Amino acid sequence: MNLRLAPRLSLALLLTVVLTSCAAAGFPVSQSYNIGTHSLHLECVGSGSPVVIIDVGAGDSYQSWAAIMGHLAGTTTVCSYDRAGYGQSEPGPLPRHSLQVANELRALLQAAALPGPYILVGHSLGAVNMQVFAAQYPDVTAGLILLDPTPLGWLLDGSTFPELTAQFEAQAQELNAQAEALLRSENAADQAQGASLQALASEHSELFGESASQAADIASFGDLPLIVINSAQPNPDFGASADAFQQFWIEQSQALAQKSSTGRFVLAEDSGHMIYEDSPGTIIIAVRDMREKVR
Repeated sequence: MNLRLAPRLSLALLLTVVLTSCAAAGFPVSQSYNIGTHSLHLECVGSGSPVVIIDVGAGDSYQSWAAIMGHLAGTTTVCSYDRAGYGQSEPGPLPRHSLQVANELRALLQAAALPGPYILVGHSLGAVNMQVFAAQYPDVTAGLILLDPTPLGWLLDGSTFPELTAQFEAQAQELNAQAEALLRSENAADQAQGASLQALASEHSELFGESASQAADIASFGDLPLIVINSAQPNPDFGASADAFQQFWIEQSQALAQKSSTGRFVLAEDSGHMIYEDSPGTIIIAVRDMREKVR
């Protein structure tokens, strides 16, 4: 089923919701947990179940989701975290493919004694990670909401939009070069930044390799509640390929929604890739609907 929704919440309303929700929920959880190989930082607000877990896009931060998290905290527990090498989390083992990330997230949730099952929300790269988590840990997955999931048909076939593939490969190479230079520094702050860039570069590279293959190997999510939300607005950074690539991306997301017998596709008409900024109401409605379905 295809739905066309573009509800928006004003910034003032979102800030009001954040303040009232956090006041009602008490102080948020903000803590790092050792998962054996390294520590990961977890941020949670609100109370209740099922717990909503957010995984962000490449190079992004859970802080970008503060308004949405604050809103959702009025009705349930909502958490996000720094992946290895991000923010307050320590660097983790390389390579940084989706299965590695999913296993680490599961270990983090266990270390935090945060009970499932969870509603998983993933954006972009985070949406690929969450697909792998749902397939790897179906017993603790109540539902799956994917926002602009990076299209597997492009990741697995370099001949599809090769100019964009080359653009992303160049970014990964540049990140690697910057990371190597910083890691050679004797300055501790430079080394920390180098480790973070190294993790990000590995995520970029693995997205076109193991991460894509791991997600593509998922033939079906069965009857798992699934909502796939895709932006409608082309990314101007993609140049002459922007319009065609956006249409391809939408078609790939529509096909992904078919991997569940209960899957739904939603098109955020006025949104670009940063759906949580351009159309936060679409996400809030999706989570609300998902919670009603799985409670």
